[in-house]
Amino acid sequence: MKAVGYKQAHTLGGDDVLQDIELPQLTAKGQDLLVAVQAISVNPVDTKIRSRVGGENGQYKILGWDAVGTVLQVGDQVSAFNVGDRVWYAGDVSRPGSNAEQQLVDERIVGLAPNNLPDAAAAALPLTALTAWELLFDRLGLPIGAGQGKALLVVGAAGGVGSILVQLARQLTDVTIIATAGRPESKAWLTSLGAHHVIDHHGSLSQQIQAVGFAGVHWVASLNNTDEHIEQIVESLLPQGHLGLIDDPHVFDIKLLKRKSLALHWEFMYTRSLFKTEDMVRQQQILNEVAKLVEAGTLKTTVSEHFGVINATNLLRAHALLESHQARGKIVLEGF
Repeated sequence: MKAVGYKQAHTLGGDDVLQDIELPQLTAKGQDLLVAVQAISVNPVDTKIRSRVGGENGQYKILGWDAVGTVLQVGDQVSAFNVGDRVWYAGDVSRPGSNAEQQLVDERIVGLAPNNLPDAAAAALPLTALTAWELLFDRLGLPIGAGQGKALLVVGAAGGVGSILVQLARQLTDVTIIATAGRPESKAWLTSLGAHHVIDHHGSLSQQIQAVGFAGVHWVASLNNTDEHIEQIVESLLPQGHLGLIDDPHVFDIKLLKRKSLALHWEFMYTRSLFKTEDMVRQQQILNEVAKLVEAGTLKTTVSEHFGVINATNLLRAHALLESHQARGKIVLEGF
């Protein structure tokens, strides 16, 4: 089968960063599905792993943690899916990814894809939707169907996770959403997705929050550059508030949270699959819930760029755009 992989970890510009390769066919066993991959999206995790982690024992490393495809085979312990089902998922970071014609994935982290979105549009959503849902509701504890009079600050909201998180918060809660962005087009994008206010992350967050009528916020979802904004985040949070983050701060002084008794939550979407947690099937349930919201028109895809077919050249273009930090929404590729 066709795939895109590499053997040695590389920064962009190195030799053989990504290569078009051929790999053996796969067989589904146990709780695995064998999926024919039809469309993928590219995420920051792809670029991080490519630059830090090589293939083991001389084998190729296959990236890709977002996919839409069709079930080709089911393992002997599979109960929720059948051959021919159209599915979507974000996969398991410890297993080969979706930059291949076929992929094995545990059924507990797979959902049925929304029937009203084409493959590429649907491929933009699984990883970001799972991350956003878990951060909002499993970690920060936002109240579904409630929260009027309270505010959520979303730092770095114009990227892939922020684009779906803002929609989920707007559609499923009554909280006021204050998003941050720097560029005019990003501010317009976030307003179109449902942010009540969009403020400039280059200025004082706390002063801008007060200017839109809030003394502070109850929750912060910090999606990038947390270390750069941490003092303003703490200043903006009300006492006994909640800070959730998904990035990897280089420096993080947790003592800043003490005076206000602030709670810290870290969201890593792969925790459930990495540790085979008892609630691992929750990701299947979340993906099915998100599919229903998409089919109902409540949520919309966050595609911003379609880079063509799945090959090494196009994936390198996608990696370069992500590493430029100029991406808005999601980058998708389709077909081999």
